[in-house]
Formats: sequence, structure tokens, C-alpha cells
Amino acid sequence: MSSSEPSASTSEPSEPSGPSDGSDEAVEAFWVEARRRAKLESLPGYFGPSVIASLRPPAWAFGADRVTADELVGLVLDGEKTATASAAEDYVGDESPLPEAGALDIVLDGSGRPRALIGTTAVRVVAFDEVDADHAAAEGEGDGSLAQWRAEHERFFTDNDPLGRGFRHDMPVVLERFRLLYPKPPRG
Repeated sequence: MSSSEPSASTSEPSEPSGPSDGSDEAVEAFWVEARRRAKLESLPGYFGPSVIASLRPPAWAFGADRVTADELVGLVLDGEKTATASAAEDYVGDESPLPEAGALDIVLDGSGRPRALIGTTAVRVVAFDEVDADHAAAEGEGDGSLAQWRAEHERFFTDNDPLGRGFRHDMPVVLERFRLLYPKPPRG
């Protein structure tokens, strides 16, 4: 499930060898490399393959356009973006389950190339007006303020409303925290 987000800088991580055209083959090649580098296959062999190492996670991009997707995956790769938000009603409309702590996702750039493997660490659903400054700052965008977060996300939720329910200040919003598993963020 993609999310809303404003702008930032991008960075170029080292990419695994193999296809990088956004195809299913490229995502699979990224997943093979990412799960090895993130040490997701580290259980002893007598346990058999773990579910986490066997099933490829979903692949998606942040935002609603190529430019935003590039900017936001850049923030993730820089270690600045560790949270995201999405309209809870979009999951109901898609008949998709809400994200859960422990879930993995492959984040694509604006061209559909796999760029990051993230792991969800926490999920909560709150009304739009109950999103706090801590979450806004963890999204790593703009000046990091709650005021900017609210302005940008109100615009996003208004412009990207597939079910036509309209933006409301009490609309439920899914807040996710995540950590970058691969590639490792720069140390700073």
C-alpha cells in the first residue's frame, strides 16, 4: 500500500546485480540479495526455511507520483524517514489487511525499481487530528513540523481519495513505524 508524503533529497545505494527495470524479475533479484544481506535466512537448517525467508514481501512505492516516490525512498535510504501514514479507509476499499508489526516490504522508486527493504516495527490507527508531532518528525519530510505534516497530508488525502469519501479531520489514519533493513543507512 502506498502512502502520502512530500519532498526531500535522494541518494543512490549500491544495487544488487541483475535486472533493474521494475519487473517482477528485478524485485525477485532484489529480494534474494536483501534477505541475505539483512540476515533473514540465519536460522539453522534443521528448522527448515522460515516463512519470512520464503515469501517475497509486497513491493510498492510511497506517494502518488514518480517524483514523490523518488524523494521519499531517498529519505528512507538516508535514514531520515522511519514512519509513514495512510488512510485506513483505503485498506477497507482494497480489501487489504492493515499493516502489522513484523511485516516486511520492498520499497520501489518512481521508476518501479526496488530500492529498500523495510520492516514494520509498530502500527497504530488514530484520527487525523490525533497524529502527534513525534510521528510527523519521524516521517522525515520538509521541516518535520506537525503543521506541515497536516497541510501536506490533508492535501494528499483530498487529492488521492479512490473511494470518494472525502477528507475529514476525524478520518482514521494508519501510522506505521519501520526500520530500514537493506541497504543499511549511512552512519552519521
